[in-house]
Amino acid sequence: QGSLPSTTVVLENVQETVKDCMLIMLVENVSGLSEDDGDFSVEMIPEIRAAVVTFTGNTAAGEFAKKFNQNHRAKQQNITARCLERTRSIRAENIPPNTPSDYITVYFENKKNGGAQVVDVQQLPDEDAAIVTFNDHKGNA
Repeated sequence: QGSLPSTTVVLENVQETVKDCMLIMLVENVSGLSEDDGDFSVEMIPEIRAAVVTFTGNTAAGEFAKKFNQNHRAKQQNITARCLERTRSIRAENIPPNTPSDYITVYFENKKNGGAQVVDVQQLPDEDAAIVTFNDHKGNA
């Protein structure tokens, strides 16, 4: 199976004072795309001073990251970009205590919840969470 090019970029060192609308405009300026037209979406993750940009078309995320890192406004804000690597595992949270692993497996293998084959569930009962590992990275959970 060939690896698909990444469509997701992580912006790091995003200060708490940076508003999402400013970041969206910066992404639009660098990429020439429009959030309003649905070309990409931005998810702010203030806990780790980051944001995730997901491109909906066939935008080359690697090329965007390179351009973004050369942009003088991004440099001025000390924000850097890198492609987000694909993963086979996710952390599922808010899992009720004593939920059987089989239930978690069936849940994520259901088409409505991603539909990818689960190969492992590592429960973290103290955190009401589980690490779910899939056969490939196509799970949409």
